[in-house]
Amino acid sequence: MSNSLPQSLVLIGAGKMGGAMLEGWLRIGIDPKGISLIDPKPSDEMVELAQEKGMRLNPSAKEIPAADVVVLATKPQMLDTAAPAVQAFIHPRTLLISILAGKTLGDLAARLPNAGAIIRAMPNLPAAVQRGATAAAPGKGVSAAQRATADALLGSIGKVEWLDDEGLIDAVTAVSGSGPAYVFHLVECLAAAGTEAGLPADVAERLARATVEGAGELLFQSPLPPGTLRQNVTSPGGTTAAALEVLMADDGMKPLLRKAVAAAKRRAGELSG
Repeated sequence: MSNSLPQSLVLIGAGKMGGAMLEGWLRIGIDPKGISLIDPKPSDEMVELAQEKGMRLNPSAKEIPAADVVVLATKPQMLDTAAPAVQAFIHPRTLLISILAGKTLGDLAARLPNAGAIIRAMPNLPAAVQRGATAAAPGKGVSAAQRATADALLGSIGKVEWLDDEGLIDAVTAVSGSGPAYVFHLVECLAAAGTEAGLPADVAERLARATVEGAGELLFQSPLPPGTLRQNVTSPGGTTAAALEVLMADDGMKPLLRKAVAAAKRRAGELSG
């Protein structure tokens, strides 16, 4: 991996997701002295981290050698106003990685014409604990070496899936981008059902939370497909089987999630551009 790591990296936008990525990069061995952070209002923690690690904080473009990688992690609506400043950090050999939701490769190329190599990525919230799921789509100008660099950077916060078709990003947004919220709501619903079944509310919430945490960890560690894991916990004629008859009915969880994902994908398309 070390051969794929950039010597010079500029992170534009050091908020929650940018900060999570930064932690991952430091963990895999990127030299912090080669990292520059651009953020007009950095948190106190980010200022302290930059000072501790020797990272540049809000340098001018003239102070930075030609960057190997520029990672764009601002709010999507800031792209138009930030573009002129971002342009100054991009050189002919620079790889631009954007995690701006809804901003296509075409949008980025139009606003940042200096960028010859662009990768659009969609990480999700669990990146904050290095368990993210990121999908990435490379532009035509991205070399094999640059893709390997992006894979190392994005892989520092979890799993990476590469897409040949950028058009699939809206579906990714609906599944893994918004997906953590679906799981959190599952915990809420399971806890509420437990309360209705007679458990004290606080006990029901703790049990529901621990159940989803444990099931997720089992899924993470096991090589078995989720269907097999489900079958392994389901005894014929038992309590789990009774519950699954409801969840797997024609009007159960599958069609409900299908509608939810379709709604999220549709909205992602509406917000693009």
